[in-house]
Amino acid sequence: MTDPAATGYAHVNGLDLYWESRGDGGTPLVVVHGGFGMAGTFGDLLDRWGASRRVVALELQGHGHTRDIDRPFSWEAFGDDIAGLIDELSLAPADLLGYSLGASASLRAAIQHPDRIRRLALVSIPCRRDGWFPEVREGMNHVGSAGFDQMKQSGLYAAWAAVAPDPDAFPTLMDKSGALVRAPYDWSDEIPRLPMPVQLIFGDADSVPITHIAEFYALLGGGLRDAGWDGSMRSRNRLSILAGRTHYDVCQSPALAGIVDHFTLG
Repeated sequence: MTDPAATGYAHVNGLDLYWESRGDGGTPLVVVHGGFGMAGTFGDLLDRWGASRRVVALELQGHGHTRDIDRPFSWEAFGDDIAGLIDELSLAPADLLGYSLGASASLRAAIQHPDRIRRLALVSIPCRRDGWFPEVREGMNHVGSAGFDQMKQSGLYAAWAAVAPDPDAFPTLMDKSGALVRAPYDWSDEIPRLPMPVQLIFGDADSVPITHIAEFYALLGGGLRDAGWDGSMRSRNRLSILAGRTHYDVCQSPALAGIVDHFTLG
C-alpha cells in the first residue's frame, strides 16, 4: 500500500524530479503546479482527491525541491518530464491535471505521450500564446530576475526558499520562466487530435477571455451543436466556468475538487 505521505525523486531526462503522493488505489491522478509554484499549490485538494485514489503532485525543473539543470525551460521538455515521471512510478495510464504553467506542460505531455494519459484536466490556460489578455502578455514580457527584489517579498518566494536545494537559484528560475512565457506557441492544430477526454476549467474573471475559452472548447468538439433531448450528442469533453474566480485563486475554489472528481471518477 502506498504511504499517504510518501515523497521521492524520479530520475528522468537528467532531472531528479520531486514528487509527493497521497492516497492509494484507483487510476492515479498526477497534478502539476503553476509558475513559481510547488506541490502545495493545490493545498487541501490533494487530500480530498487522495481519499479515493493515489494522487501524485510533482515539481517541475527548478521549482520547489527539484534542482535546476543546465537546460532551458520549454513546454516540450516539461511534457517529456511529466511522461517520464509517469513511467518511472509506473502510473500509466494516469489522469493528469495541470494549472497555469503546469497546465500547458500537461497539455504538451498529452500531445507528445497520449498513451500515458487516460483523462486530461487543464486549469486556466489558452491554446496559443495570444489567447491571454494583452495585459497578461505584457506582464509576461517583464518576468525575469530584474524583478527579484520585489518577488522576494512574496509568499511564492518564501515557500520556494524553504525547500529549494539551491537557495540562490530563484533569479535563474525567473529568467528561465520569463523566456518560456514570452516564446510564441500555437497548439490549435494538435488539440483536435487528442485521443483522451479533456476537461477545461476557468474562472469567470480569468486571464483568458471568454471568447478564447469558447474557441479552445470548440477545438475539442464542444459547444458546436445542441446535445439533443437525451444528451446523446454532447461532446465527451467538458467545460467548467467557476463563478467569482480569477486566474490567481481558481485553485482555491471549493468546487474544483468536485469538478475533477466528476470528470475523472464519474
